[in-house]
Amino acid sequence: MILARVVGNIVSTVKDSGHQGHKLMLVQCVDDKGIPDGPRMVAFDCAHAGVGDLVLVNIDGGAAKSLLDDQEIIADITICGVIDHYDFDGQRYSG
Repeated sequence: MILARVVGNIVSTVKDSGHQGHKLMLVQCVDDKGIPDGPRMVAFDCAHAGVGDLVLVNIDGGAAKSLLDDQEIIADITICGVIDHYDFDGQRYSG
């Protein structure tokens, strides 16, 4: 799992039939202090995240199958939770 910030919504008028009804978001990987670090990725949103939210992203297809209750879906990147705050190295960081 990795930390990321939601930086945008994905709007798609045409997508794979297995993806119909699932919300897609654009996320930016961040380091342990919340600084952008790494690629931007498209993720399935299972946590009702919004733009600006700090989120926990799973990069295993099994998470999407479980959280979306769809054993046929093909997905690698899934937003699993919205982070309110976290502690790292004695410092508290807000989502």
